[in-house]
Amino acid sequence: MFKTFALDTAAWQDHVIDQGWAGFTPDDHAVWDMLYARQVELLCGRVVSEFYDGLAMLDLGAGGVPELGRLNARLEPLTGWRCVAVPGLVPDDAFFAMLSQRIFPVGDFIRRRDQLDYLEEPDCFHDIFGHVPMLAHPGMAAAMQRAGELGLAAIAAGRGEWIARLYWHTVEFGLCREGGELRILGAGLASSFGEARQSLEDHAIERRPFDLGHATAEPYRHDAMQPAYFVAESLDAVITTLLTATVPAA
Repeated sequence: MFKTFALDTAAWQDHVIDQGWAGFTPDDHAVWDMLYARQVELLCGRVVSEFYDGLAMLDLGAGGVPELGRLNARLEPLTGWRCVAVPGLVPDDAFFAMLSQRIFPVGDFIRRRDQLDYLEEPDCFHDIFGHVPMLAHPGMAAAMQRAGELGLAAIAAGRGEWIARLYWHTVEFGLCREGGELRILGAGLASSFGEARQSLEDHAIERRPFDLGHATAEPYRHDAMQPAYFVAESLDAVITTLLTATVPAA
């Protein structure tokens, strides 16, 4: 998900495009509905409860690929976040600049039917279904904004890898406990049929207690399922980590 680019926090607007919602085909909408129904069923009892709260508040199961204007009309009054369309991955500086202003980038495409189980580059299903429900939660909304500020500071300090690993092992592929049970938090897990199950059920996979120093030193895979996951004590613990973390000296 992360690439290396020169820092330019004023240029994120250059990556914003029209969603082109009218261009989504009936098959595109059918793929969304198929993915949505499958993940909602799979995640029951496997994801943090705040995720399902967000799905309901944002009406993401209304049918078909969500139109961003309609989505923002529900999301922005809740936490001040809004979504914008982008043509794919955006540079790190633009990505974190967006987060720092409570703007979340959403890919303007959805995977094909033959890509239901795995897609290396995040599409609008990953971006909306995986990430946006948690942006309706005030604590996570604040933590994501702080992640954007941390990202900009880390890149400016030459520590882009540090923030990439922190973001990856929490927001994208993090696990946490809820009521003593292991739960999915990360969007990459919530939006993946295969990896959601692997992260919780595969006994050969290593699950480590979350520690900021260890997580930010741990490499990750962006082209395959993860070989290990970090488990936070709670959603609140993840939020606190993101809100209080500081970029270490180079």
